Amino acid sequence: MHLVSAETNGVAMTDVKYWVGFNIVPGIGPARLKRLLDHFGDAESAWNGPPLELARAGLDRKSLQSLLAVRAKLDLDAEMHRIEDAGAHVVTLQDENYPQLLRQINLPPLMLYVKGSYLADDDWAIAVVGTRRAKAYGQEVTRYLAGGLARNGITIVSGLARGIDSQAHRSALQAGGRTIAVLGSGIDVIYPSENRGLAQEIVAAGALITEYPLGTKPDRKNFPPRNRIISGLTLGTLVTQAPEGSGALITAYFALEQGREVFAVPGSLLDRGCGGTNRLIQQGEAKLVMRVEDVLEELNLTMVSQQAEVRAAVPGNETEALLLQHLSEEPLHVDELGRASGLPIAQVSGTLALMELKGLVRQASGMKYVLAREAGGQYTVD
Repeated sequence: MHLVSAETNGVAMTDVKYWVGFNIVPGIGPARLKRLLDHFGDAESAWNGPPLELARAGLDRKSLQSLLAVRAKLDLDAEMHRIEDAGAHVVTLQDENYPQLLRQINLPPLMLYVKGSYLADDDWAIAVVGTRRAKAYGQEVTRYLAGGLARNGITIVSGLARGIDSQAHRSALQAGGRTIAVLGSGIDVIYPSENRGLAQEIVAAGALITEYPLGTKPDRKNFPPRNRIISGLTLGTLVTQAPEGSGALITAYFALEQGREVFAVPGSLLDRGCGGTNRLIQQGEAKLVMRVEDVLEELNLTMVSQQAEVRAAVPGNETEALLLQHLSEEPLHVDELGRASGLPIAQVSGTLALMELKGLVRQASGMKYVLAREAGGQYTVD
């Protein structure tokens, strides 16, 4: 994804800067901004809306006062230059290259700051998270699993925190894979500071991503929303070592709410640092993982490298897009797809076969097909 001078994948730059402006206003989160966009039609009109009309669009007194104060002093063009100077770019929910898995969750971030590159193949992603106080067992398990997943073409997503997160990123890089770090701060504020070098390596082989404006300091309240992005970017979340009450478990619970898979590594009954992962398994909320193949097979990811090659060799087309509109997690027969799409059965069958090679759909039974990835999720941010 790259920021261009005139537009960003169909979203005019003049509109993007207003999204950035709203993102800086305290009290206006995804839910309120969505209401404003629905009322005014576009971000520029909403940003310049008269106070009375903004109130009618659903802003309470405090949020309205915040908006009026920020837009009176904020130079949006200067802010866009600051983002560019930070080596980052903005991706909004209206962009075609907005992460597709993240788009599927309830109330996804309406905009992201990205430093590095987010690729279509990064949809084949697994979150690997755990305690900041990782012991040797957790470090070794993470190195084995994150590295193995990366070698199989899976993008590793984590939070750049000390302990398990840092190990997950490093293991992916050492395996020659891609990794994405989701920050609980501004894209220009690396936390913890000792991970600045690691952050630079991640930018070269993946991306740093955040929904927080430039200059935002790490704060306790930022991390739960950050965690729902980590799980939302991925097909599943793997917790390798975490005590009960660990922040990593918040990511796991978000994954469950979003309809994504959760995996956990069992640990010693005598080690409190493994209490959270053991509890996830005991309560049936996570699938027990002992090897890399446990994750790959559960998510039907054993052919990712081959699927990526097919995608690169055979780009998507309008027929694929049309069929995807009619497919879901509920099995649909080829004949029904033909009637729904208005396409000849031979064309539907041939396209589905190619889409299966790409990992976009899978055959459930007989001639019935489903999406390879399921949507879902419940999360609200005002």
